[in-house]
Amino acid sequence: MSDLEADILFSLTQFPPFDALPEDALAALEGHVTRFVAKEGQTLVHEGEKLDGLFVIETGTVDIEAADSELIAHRGPGDVFGERGLLRLGRATLTARVKEEATILLLPKEQFHDLMDEVTPFAAWFQRAVPGRVAGSGDEAAGLTALHVSDLMTKTPVSCPVESTVTDVARTMRSNGISSVIVMAGEAPAGIVTVRDLTNKVLAEGLDGTTPVDRIMTPDPITIAPDALGLDALMTLADNNISHLPVAENGRIVGLIGRTDLFRQQAATASHMIVEIVDATSATEMAKVVTQVPGLLAQLVRSGAGPNAISRRITDITDAITRRLLALAEETLGPPPVPYLWLACGSQGRREQTGQSDQDNCLILDDSFKPEHDAYFAALAKFVSDGLNECGFVYCPGDMMATSPRWRQPRRVWREYFAGWIAQPDNEAQMLASVMFDLRPIGGTTALFADLQAETLAMARKNSIFVAHMVSNSLKHTPPLGLLRGFALIRSGEHKDTVDLKLSGVVPVVDLGRVYALKGAIETANTHDRIEAARAAGVISQTGAHDLLDAYDFIAETRLRHQADQIAAGGKPDNFMAPSSLSELERNHLRDAFMVIKTMQSSVGRGSGVMG
Repeated sequence: MSDLEADILFSLTQFPPFDALPEDALAALEGHVTRFVAKEGQTLVHEGEKLDGLFVIETGTVDIEAADSELIAHRGPGDVFGERGLLRLGRATLTARVKEEATILLLPKEQFHDLMDEVTPFAAWFQRAVPGRVAGSGDEAAGLTALHVSDLMTKTPVSCPVESTVTDVARTMRSNGISSVIVMAGEAPAGIVTVRDLTNKVLAEGLDGTTPVDRIMTPDPITIAPDALGLDALMTLADNNISHLPVAENGRIVGLIGRTDLFRQQAATASHMIVEIVDATSATEMAKVVTQVPGLLAQLVRSGAGPNAISRRITDITDAITRRLLALAEETLGPPPVPYLWLACGSQGRREQTGQSDQDNCLILDDSFKPEHDAYFAALAKFVSDGLNECGFVYCPGDMMATSPRWRQPRRVWREYFAGWIAQPDNEAQMLASVMFDLRPIGGTTALFADLQAETLAMARKNSIFVAHMVSNSLKHTPPLGLLRGFALIRSGEHKDTVDLKLSGVVPVVDLGRVYALKGAIETANTHDRIEAARAAGVISQTGAHDLLDAYDFIAETRLRHQADQIAAGGKPDNFMAPSSLSELERNHLRDAFMVIKTMQSSVGRGSGVMG
């Protein structure tokens, strides 16, 4: 080892988590870590660019910026950046620009991933920093340790001039429905006044409304930066026994954050919502909880959680609502006359719900079922479906719900359904079989489904005609690729000049996942899990699975970002996005993702050997 290499590795070990590397892991880095000097103003990496590795700042300062050059954070000696991009699609999620001449150590991406795979403490350290990879729950990503003050603050704080009177301030609070006002001396904050100040310092002291506000305000208020963590804000409020913090950047007030904002955020996690749902006594109460779901989705997207983690957490909430409605139905109707199982299909069945979902469900009844029992289960189905509708999960347009007698049958009838669809796979049978392949038990006696699922998969695999129909069905939805590297946009109507990210992006991968599940006898319903299992079973090649998962994740993430932007703008989320709203780089990535899907569809269509 040369003196320079030894010096580089020694310097690296002065910073966590490299200080915890075992000797053999450190020795493996010999000759791979490089050092370079970056001048002031130099851009180290642009958002969306391919990352060569992990950047470690040895000396100097680096600014981390969003796409519009908005400053997100400063990074100094010992700080690292690029880890989030390396752990996702291999591309930078933000721009890094040198503020003061810096010496940088670069750990190549290959060695970074080797350490992630082989050194548990190293992996654990970085996984803490990547929302959505922590325990796969996505819940931590919405917590106060993952969101910045800028994500939580009121961005248009109400202020008053320092010359105002107490009456002026009280009227301002009343007209704006707020509990605090920032007092300004010109462009600078002079103080802050809260409702508590009006109570304790005005009413309790018998002062009149002409009292100048500067007499009762808290002067020179403590401020916090927008790039501080939500947890930092909570600790500052608690340590100083105050309820509001002005948010300041470069001496300018850019927002206001209070205990209510933080407590609301702590409550707006899937886990807290589920607790509220379990305690609810009516669909109306649950519907109030569901109003928080769009905000949760937007927060998870902003904090960098992966699309699979987000959709699973959203689906967990729907599952909790369904189970609670089943329990309330039994309280109302009495115990069921025979065992039953409520199952979800569609996106809930696959655990892939986002900001827009209808309901798809069915009932499997025990074979001891008699015709006179149907009145009970019809009432139970209506109770649950009506409750889901009240909570925003609208009735299925195709009536694929347990309220339809067709989808409320004994187990023996379901067995006949599946056998018939597989034996005679006409268009309707093919459509129904595809939907039913996504079934997942939600509440009731799960034993009613276990053998039925395995039996149906085995039966379907043996029927080459059915398999051919499934393959054909998977090719019906094609990615929206036009000529000359353009997109095939919707040409008219309400969604003119957009692409349907669900129908043209997500659905084709879902359809491919069903084919892989059929060929590999894979019982899981989640598309991501199906592709992973298909890779392990040799149904799809390692390269094909890797590319398809990357493409699927990118499209799903783009869809979720689109919905989060709509929610932030006060709109209703949908799946129709104008490619023109993306940067050229993002459009290129989206085209590449669609091309991967088209390639995998072609591979399935050929049907020879291992796919992809």
